[in-house]
Amino acid sequence: MSTPALVFSGVRFGYGAVPVLPGLDLTIDRGEIVGLLGPNGAGKTTCVRLASGAIAPAAGRIELFGDEISTLAARERARRVAVVPQETHPVFEFTVEEVVRMGRAPHLGFLGIERGEDRELADRAMRQCAVEHLAARSFRALSGGEHQRVLLARALAQTTPLLLLDEPTAFLDIKHRLAAYEVLARLRDETGPAIVVVSHDVNLAARYCDRLVLLRGGSIVAAGPPAEVLTREAIRDAYDVDVALTSDPSSGRPFVIPLSSKR
Repeated sequence: MSTPALVFSGVRFGYGAVPVLPGLDLTIDRGEIVGLLGPNGAGKTTCVRLASGAIAPAAGRIELFGDEISTLAARERARRVAVVPQETHPVFEFTVEEVVRMGRAPHLGFLGIERGEDRELADRAMRQCAVEHLAARSFRALSGGEHQRVLLARALAQTTPLLLLDEPTAFLDIKHRLAAYEVLARLRDETGPAIVVVSHDVNLAARYCDRLVLLRGGSIVAAGPPAEVLTREAIRDAYDVDVALTSDPSSGRPFVIPLSSKR
């Protein structure tokens, strides 16, 4: 059995006196897309920040491909995991092409000289995310949806075996939401990375993710295939809403229809 891509063992974390994760156990395997679902404040973004090494747990252990994350230098972490944040605000003016090519930085040599392969991978990532026509545009001048597509392209150019995406489709229209998930599905099928997607779009996550993890208050309410996780009871426990469940005609997976707030 291969080493998991990401393992949280008894991970605790809080912001000041406010606890966020009381002791999370979670394993992400290679070659699967896992959706992290849950209401605001459930700890989803905190999981992404911990898994990338941006913050450290108060207790517990986090492993990236078998190595404790705190033992890895920043450059090595960047070769193993790429992150698409909810948003970013660059201080300097960069073109879209320059932002995407930043994804190759962990793989460059001592002098930071790009090779032809680096440029080819960045160009391919821009095509995959349909932003190649924006290559010469200022990143700061783009719309929110265009920002997200460029950040996804940067992460793809990084060619890591683990990809963490925090609300990657939040600012995208329907067409580009579908396109983003299609890119992730093809990536999983072609090169087999582990992909973790934080999402408030329950139905798209159900359609494209192999496994869902439903969080509330930093604890797992349910985890497993979409049909096992998206039950009326689990959704009511996590979100405090009543729902009707039907079947997505394109995938046969659950489709959630909100009805009312829980009473």
